[in-house]
Amino acid sequence: MSYIYLIGAIIFEVFGTTCMKLSDGFSNILPSVGIFLFYGISFTSLTIALKGIDVSIAYAIWAGMGTAMITVIGILWFKEPATAVKMISIVFVVIGVVGLNISGGGH
Repeated sequence: MSYIYLIGAIIFEVFGTTCMKLSDGFSNILPSVGIFLFYGISFTSLTIALKGIDVSIAYAIWAGMGTAMITVIGILWFKEPATAVKMISIVFVVIGVVGLNISGGGH
């Protein structure tokens, strides 16, 4: 069940970060409110996930997968450049997260 909360935490973190971009420096009210709402849900879910997952593993998965997903959103939705270095770097982030997870990430 902890991993379900972690997945939720990742998804809401991605929503919150996307709202940061959409808020245009807090000048758009709805995305600005979304930042606080989605990050609040994300941190709450992450905190609950930590009851059953080591913090080093949970945080690495949360941050790494959130970063990878935001990179894809940036490329597809916000038309950011998809450079070879960017793509290779994201692969390394995902490999690192997987490596930490299989290294014995129980609680």
